[in-house]
Amino acid sequence: MKLLLVEDDPSMQTTLQRTLGRRQIDVRICGDGAQALAQWQALEPDVVALDLSLPGLDGLQVLAQARAAGLRTPVLLLTARGTVGDRIVGLNAGADDYLPKPFDLDELEARIRALKRRHQGAEATARLPEVGGLRYEPDSGAIYHRAEVLELTPRELALLKALMAKPGHAVSKERLFELVFPGEADVQYEAIEVVVYRLRKKLAATGATLMTLRGLGYLLREDA
Repeated sequence: MKLLLVEDDPSMQTTLQRTLGRRQIDVRICGDGAQALAQWQALEPDVVALDLSLPGLDGLQVLAQARAAGLRTPVLLLTARGTVGDRIVGLNAGADDYLPKPFDLDELEARIRALKRRHQGAEATARLPEVGGLRYEPDSGAIYHRAEVLELTPRELALLKALMAKPGHAVSKERLFELVFPGEADVQYEAIEVVVYRLRKKLAATGATLMTLRGLGYLLREDA
């Protein structure tokens, strides 16, 4: 995979390029906010790791201009600013995740890979097949049962979209956990079962059934 690292600290650049490179991540470096957009468009990276404190344009300005230009690449913000307010501002500006400095390199790698998986999953679910009267509308991001919006939590929505992408086929518990709890290392693995239980109850009045296949995962099928 290809990572664009927008970071002006030379030692950080060298460390991340060398370490992530050994983990099969091709790290391209840009140390200036004003040049970041041009490299972003030229390289077409899988993920952008963006420092907030940059010379010239800061990270938030780079991010805002990228989103305004239609660049949808997932973005991981890297910053020494640790307040909740800074995090909210960054996420509202269009960032996908946030990692305060100093950070663990294993966690950085895990978050980068999770962002790539989530982005690929989002592209794959742009159009989903209808299952049992359920249909996904990419413009609104909602799932409808016939003419009514199905009231789902974000985690239930992520789970149902993953199952609708492969109707009639089992999706492993591990894969669903990655999609429903991306980058959430403090969440217990069994938490996916709670989301499945709640979603199954909400599907009871539809024409689709969420089945458990022991040892294989979960499956969404249309009722006969």
